[in-house]
Amino acid sequence: MSLPHEDDEADAPDAPAAKLRKAAGAFRTISEVADELHIPQHVLRFWESKFPQIKPLKRGGGRRYYRPDDIGLLRRIADLLYTQGYTIKGVQRLLREGGGRLADNIPPAPPSEREAAEAEREEIIPPQIELFAPAPPQITPRRITETDKLRAILTHTLEELEVLRAMLG
Repeated sequence: MSLPHEDDEADAPDAPAAKLRKAAGAFRTISEVADELHIPQHVLRFWESKFPQIKPLKRGGGRRYYRPDDIGLLRRIADLLYTQGYTIKGVQRLLREGGGRLADNIPPAPPSEREAAEAEREEIIPPQIELFAPAPPQITPRRITETDKLRAILTHTLEELEVLRAMLG
């Protein structure tokens, strides 16, 4: 099976070398999807474990290629989780009720689900992980990079693993 490739215009000799645009129906890599949806790659991989409807094509070396339908579903899941206030279990329920599809007219989550969703987000990214580096009050704090965020998450995870190892003896 061959994958769709860049738009024919991008192959033209006078096409700008800066950024080649893919055809609308072309498959996208995880980095392209993450950039397009403004969602970290690790979150996309996590969602694959929570939503069996997300099934990117995996090629040699485990590289993921997302179909346009996969991207549409990911966009809808992100909207329900981050904008509409649903929990992961809430979105799973909506997918079950919709036969594996998410309707466009789903209302925002009720207040109780919104509270649960906020707690869920804090559980996934603990509040003790600071998103800004500490700085004196008179100086504007510098913005932490994606690498800094990932380092903080990995450090927190390592600490949790060390606690579990100690518990197991």
